[in-house]
Amino acid sequence: MDAAAAANIFGHSPGLPALRARVRRFVDEQLIPHESAALAHGLDRLDALAGSLRAKARAAGVYAPQLPAALGGLALSWRDCAVVLEELGRSFLGPIAAHCAAPDQPNMICLQQLGTPAQQQRYLNPLVQGRLRSCFAMTEPAPGAGSDPAMLQTCAQRRGDQWLLDGKKWFISGAVDAAFAIVLARTGSGATLFIVDADNPGYRLVRNVPGIDSLQIGGHGEIALTGCAVGPDAVLGEVGQGWVYAQARLEPARIAHCMRFIGRAARAMEIAQEYVKTRQSFGQPLAALQQVQAMVADAHIDLHASRLMTWHVAALMDAGQPVKQESALAKVFVSEAVNRVADRAAQMMGALGMSQDTPVSLILRELRPFRIYDGASEVHRSALARRILQPGKPRP
Repeated sequence: MDAAAAANIFGHSPGLPALRARVRRFVDEQLIPHESAALAHGLDRLDALAGSLRAKARAAGVYAPQLPAALGGLALSWRDCAVVLEELGRSFLGPIAAHCAAPDQPNMICLQQLGTPAQQQRYLNPLVQGRLRSCFAMTEPAPGAGSDPAMLQTCAQRRGDQWLLDGKKWFISGAVDAAFAIVLARTGSGATLFIVDADNPGYRLVRNVPGIDSLQIGGHGEIALTGCAVGPDAVLGEVGQGWVYAQARLEPARIAHCMRFIGRAARAMEIAQEYVKTRQSFGQPLAALQQVQAMVADAHIDLHASRLMTWHVAALMDAGQPVKQESALAKVFVSEAVNRVADRAAQMMGALGMSQDTPVSLILRELRPFRIYDGASEVHRSALARRILQPGKPRP
């Protein structure tokens, strides 16, 4: 199906095909040449590169697709974002360059929706401009919150005109060298979001937690909060509404991950397809072998289904509809499908697919955590089944 036909069927904007082509050129010409195995786990190098790439993204007109024009973004609908974020996601550097990578992307949306004018001036505007980075601190070491958010241990107690935060957070994406964190903590009125500056004396970055994914800007930090004093102006939104806000933040964050990682998996398959067309084995190209053909077909089935599920959730979000059920369905399916696609790509390429001579092995490592991040597949399946099995729910 060509781009114009897809626009008519799926409600994409008329200008999307031209924008998509511009994004693909930007990725191919300006980003992929900068990819390097040396960037893996090289947080300082990745941070330094981000600034120059964002300047190029602005010049190319592909910066901040998810943000309104008033903030310097492209003001795209979620349906258009699905296509653009997939194209950007083909490169490890695409979401970073266009400033639509987690955790800053969902944090910008959160601050835009909940922040006071003063909070937006202090945090949102420089975040949008790429002058600082942020993180979202929810996950905790045992016995704290992980898959079960009700186990939240970090607490915030009111002392006069201040709040004192105490607790530990870890696997906090983007925490290394972040200027501030949005911290979820328990209060007497329920969970609450607080904006905490990283230079607060009670806030300490303990370490970067090394992970299988190696190109997360800002790594995955462990944070200690000890008598961390913040004023009432640090509360983001209303006291006691933290769980509501966190869920509202996570649903678009999950689907944006799906968009980006579909692009990453598709690129792995592109590379593998070119390889099997030229690699000779048993007297013929690998592409002539039926088992290889089956892997290619199955990969395209997974990619197509992933796109359709993601576009459906995007359309619901554009319509202002709740997406708790649909985003969970998509997150489970897409997180597992893109892993299958990348795994097939690596298998098709044999030893080369295990090496760092192509991006495929790195793509495979980058995609694996998505089955855990933003809610493990098992947790989503359990929640989905409980909702589905409620009395009065329609049949499949």
